[in-house]
Amino acid sequence: MSVFDTACGQVRGNSPDRGVVAVLGIPYAEPPFGADRFRAPRPRSPWAGIRDCADFGPVPPQSAQLPGAPSWSPGDEDVLSLNVWTPAAGGTAPGGPLPVLVWIHGGAYTFGSGAQPDFDGAALARAGLVVVTLNYRLGFEGFGHVPADGEDPCPPNRGLLDQIAALTWVRRNIAAFGGAPENVTVAGQSSGAASVACLMAMDSARGLFRRAIAHSAVGPCYSPELAGHLMEKVAAEAAVPATGAGLAAASPQTLVKASDAVVDAYRQNPHSGRHHWDPVLYGPVADGVHLRADPLAVLAGGAASGIDLLVCHTIQEYWLLDAVGSSAKVTTEEHLNRFAADFGLPDSLTQGYRGLMPEAPVGDVHLALYGDLMFGEYSSRLADAHARAGGRTFLSRFARQRGGSEPVAYAWHCADVPFAFGNLGEESIRFLIGGAPTAADHHLSDRMTAAWAGFAATGEPGWEPLGASGGPVRTWEAADTTRAPAPGHWSDSGTVRTLWRSFGYRPLRP
Repeated sequence: MSVFDTACGQVRGNSPDRGVVAVLGIPYAEPPFGADRFRAPRPRSPWAGIRDCADFGPVPPQSAQLPGAPSWSPGDEDVLSLNVWTPAAGGTAPGGPLPVLVWIHGGAYTFGSGAQPDFDGAALARAGLVVVTLNYRLGFEGFGHVPADGEDPCPPNRGLLDQIAALTWVRRNIAAFGGAPENVTVAGQSSGAASVACLMAMDSARGLFRRAIAHSAVGPCYSPELAGHLMEKVAAEAAVPATGAGLAAASPQTLVKASDAVVDAYRQNPHSGRHHWDPVLYGPVADGVHLRADPLAVLAGGAASGIDLLVCHTIQEYWLLDAVGSSAKVTTEEHLNRFAADFGLPDSLTQGYRGLMPEAPVGDVHLALYGDLMFGEYSSRLADAHARAGGRTFLSRFARQRGGSEPVAYAWHCADVPFAFGNLGEESIRFLIGGAPTAADHHLSDRMTAAWAGFAATGEPGWEPLGASGGPVRTWEAADTTRAPAPGHWSDSGTVRTLWRSFGYRPLRP
């Protein structure tokens, strides 16, 4: 088995498998519990001897049990770890160190881990990258507001600070695994993509990466007032005082259960505003210090113009949330109008979507509108803002479906990720892609993997960047195009984008 030197000590990975070595569960920070709970991450203390890193580390507190991935067990504390996949040659082949891709998983800032099977980095490593996936604090532990009881306040955005600590570890240690510390791309999907956008906007992450990939970024971020409001609800459900000391006295398990109960209460109450439709309690907070403002505003100001950016979203994002029961059903025009009012959407938007989808049931109009509100339009605006500020930016859309007019798998949220990672053979993703992959699916996956590898290596994914007034958009489907496909409302993406011009994203408030 391969042994690698890190600043904290030696680690031993697994035996090479088809030319790739996996080193799993490497700690990058101290366990964030005890005196370190709700604090910024601390660097890991050195260890003696060789640490065996053949298995994934414990996952952060959460209630989710994801197929093929570890689940959290109360008492697990050493949750800040990362995983490395590197070609067995270790970057010693002609050409020197390899480009590095660091993956930040999604999961509504509440669930998930770097150990999910669809995030296995072996295929991308065989494409010439060193791949890193990581765990970071989730839910209340990572993003909940903790009131300051004294002169030593607990920082907001602790999950983002964990990500920065992992990137700092990569900068200091990845050369030992054959990676180039000066050529790092940070990538993510959904809340992981929004985390990437936040990292681009944060001064404390400056210089830790040179490129960024954001698939289905979700926004906007939270205001401090909303974070405080949600904290009070969770504290009440946990039956603890809404103070720093009161929250610290509650176990991680108690806060997970309390958070789930608050989410369920929002789901059951159709008069609870936007949280009824999407009861996500946690997210990055625009606190004016760690995160000055929503990333859209910061990127528009040119703060990250030196970072190359690759953006992608799917054309039917919210169909997945509907399929798995995470979205409140809309069955009448009255429901649709209430949804629009709860999110402050102008009448022109709902009328415009109805005009683009005249034969569709009202539920499909809602899913199209909601998917673009949360992911499609926000992601596209990130690309627009960065390009207009002078940042080199590429935009793409994922449109692959299976099943004709009644798809068994839509071009929905998360479906693009296993294609880009090259992991179509994983049993756990069969639902996402509608069954066993076809030859055309494998060909599409090869092209998407090559785009990621090319972008991480040289900043070139295979098509032209956007200009200040727009530009080509790659559409990923059986035969790639540079315009949106015929089925669905994205058949005229220019019209869709025009409909959103009257809507502005601002940090969410109570």
